[in-house]
Amino acid sequence: MKILFVHQTLGQFGGAETNIQLVAELLGRRGCDLDLLYDRGTGRNEAVWQKLFGGTFRIPDAHPDRFVRELLGNGGYDLIYLHNLGDLEAIEALVESNLPVVRMVHDHSLYCMRSYKYNYLTRKICTRPASGYCVVPCLASIGRRPGAGFPLRWVSYRRKRKEIELSKRCRQLVVYSEYQKNELVRNGFEPANIEICAPIVGVTQVALPAVSGERNLLLYVGQIIRGKGVDRLLSALARIRTDFECVILGDGNHRPACERLCRELGLDKRVTFGGYWPPSELESYYRESSVFVMSSLWPEPFGMAGPEAMRHGIPVVAFDAGGIREWLIDGENGYLVPWNDVERFASRVEELLRDKPRARQLGRRAQERIRRYDAEGQVEILWRLFERIVHRDSSGTPPRDAPQENAVCL
Repeated sequence: MKILFVHQTLGQFGGAETNIQLVAELLGRRGCDLDLLYDRGTGRNEAVWQKLFGGTFRIPDAHPDRFVRELLGNGGYDLIYLHNLGDLEAIEALVESNLPVVRMVHDHSLYCMRSYKYNYLTRKICTRPASGYCVVPCLASIGRRPGAGFPLRWVSYRRKRKEIELSKRCRQLVVYSEYQKNELVRNGFEPANIEICAPIVGVTQVALPAVSGERNLLLYVGQIIRGKGVDRLLSALARIRTDFECVILGDGNHRPACERLCRELGLDKRVTFGGYWPPSELESYYRESSVFVMSSLWPEPFGMAGPEAMRHGIPVVAFDAGGIREWLIDGENGYLVPWNDVERFASRVEELLRDKPRARQLGRRAQERIRRYDAEGQVEILWRLFERIVHRDSSGTPPRDAPQENAVCL
C-alpha cells in the first residue's frame, strides 16, 4: 500500500509529530511505501524523517492546489493520511481528488479558531462548537503572530467553517480519545465516521522498576506555552515543603515568563529549565524521577507525555483537563486533580514525595495499565482501517474480515 502522509511540518516538534513518526516507522515495517507532503521544516530531527519517508515534498507558496494535484496524479497513491495542515487550498485539492482521505485530528485546531479551546484571559475551558460566538464575544478572529513584526494577525471564521466542511468529506476521521470524538460530534461530524485510536506510546518495552531512584526528582516534559500551565506548576511547587528537585524539559514562548516567575518564587535553586530534549534522550531522567507532573490547563486531546512517563513506571499528577481522565485514574496510577486546583496539586505531589512505597505502587500500576497501548496493536487498528477503505474504494465492498465501524483502540 502506498500512502501519502500530509502534515504541517517536517521533523520533530511536539506530540503529534512523535506519533506520526512512530506510526510511519511501524507501517514501514509492514511494507508500506510512504511519502510526506509538508508545509515547513522544523530544524529538528529532519534527517530521520527524510529517511523514514521515501519522498518528502514541500508545499510551495504559489499555487499549492496545482502542486498537490500534480503530485497525486503522478504518485500512484492508494490513500491520503491527512494530519494538521493550515493551507486550505491544499486540503481542498486533497479532498477533491479521487483518492480516499483519512484525517487524523491531533488537537483542537480543526474546530477552534484559537486552536487551544479555552479562554485566553481566564483559561477556562470552552465547551461551545465553532460558531459566531468565536468572533463575538470570544474575539478569536484576532490571533497572535509569532516572530518579529506586527504581533497580531487576522483569523478568518469563514475559512475555519470551510475547513470543517472539507473535513466532513474525508472518508474517516481518527481521534485519540472519547473527549475528542465528542468535540467533533458537537461540531456536526457523524459519530460513525470517527474512529478512536489512542496514540502510540513507545515502541519498546521498558523493564525499569517503578520509581527506582531515591532522588526526589519531579519531571515535566512538554512545550512551555500558556496552555500547558507551567506557571501554575511553579505556583504549586512553591507550596511544597519536602525537599525536591524539578526538571522542566521543553521550550516555547511562555518560557521567559515562567523563568521570571521561578526566580520570583524563590525556586531557581530547585527548578531547572533544561530546554528541548529529543524523546530518545530522556531515558536517564525517567530512570531517576519520582513523580511526573502534568499541569495542562487547556483540554488535552490525549496528553501523550503522561502515558510515556507511565510506560517508565512513574506515577503522574495532572489537572483534570480534556482527555487526561481517560488514562489517568485517580488513586490508581497517579492523581487526577480538579482543574486548576493548585493547592490540591501541591499536596498530591508532596504526598508521593513523602511516601515512596505509595509512589512505587502507583508507578507499577501505571506501567501495567499502559501496556494496553501496545504499539503493534495500535498500528493494527490503523492498518485494518486503511485496508478496509482502500478495498472498499477498489471493489465497492469492505473485506469480509473487516472490523466493526468505529472500533475503539484502548
